[in-house]
Amino acid sequence: MSALRPLLAAAGLGLGIATVREPGPRPAGPAEAAAAASMPARRRLEFLAGRRAARRALGAVGLDCGEIPRWGRLPVFPPGRAASISHSAGIAVAVARAAGPGLPLGCDLELRPLPRAAARLVLREDEEELLDDRDEPFHAGSRPTGTGWTVTELFSAKEAAWKALAGTGIGPPCLGEAGEGPQGLRPARPTGSLRDLRVGPAEDGLCVVRLRADPARAVRVRVVRVGTGVFGYILDPSPGLGPSAALI
Repeated sequence: MSALRPLLAAAGLGLGIATVREPGPRPAGPAEAAAAASMPARRRLEFLAGRRAARRALGAVGLDCGEIPRWGRLPVFPPGRAASISHSAGIAVAVARAAGPGLPLGCDLELRPLPRAAARLVLREDEEELLDDRDEPFHAGSRPTGTGWTVTELFSAKEAAWKALAGTGIGPPCLGEAGEGPQGLRPARPTGSLRDLRVGPAEDGLCVVRLRADPARAVRVRVVRVGTGVFGYILDPSPGLGPSAALI
């Protein structure tokens, strides 16, 4: 994962990494401590690792950040701070952006490959042609251009896009708001499924993920292979999509 730092830095993103095995994980404040105390042991370690990863990602773009409370299952950041967090197989990663308030932000780490049978849970019939039917070794690094995607890659692309579109408040109508969180923020709570998004190819091996209900709302996603898994992250809005007014 550390090898991805230059790639993300070139896109204006900071990368933070943490593991559940780090010694002495401690909450950064009372809100984090209260949230962690209510969780089973394994989930508590993942939660704290995710918060550490988010602070490290923000630090990578020159922003400090104290505790990160939650509203429901969503992190709530102080004004001027935002990061996207993902967990897989005991590793937490986060991406953050220093400039461009309102730009979509999202990432997804999948270190356990999904079976081909999972495609029906992720894709609709008009997307199945994107799948790679060839039986090829799965190599780490940037994916080759002009080839199909694995189910894991498409899932990661959609998951990163779902976080970005929900987090910027430009998600589909089913992304509602339920009450105010800390500091009066009203983060969206995603419902529905990844099948409500449509993924398609873009230039240079990237893909574009659009809301089916409003195709003008879209983001560009890069999916990078990491060992036998993948890491997907948002680059920017797709052409035709303007920045949102708020980023949570």
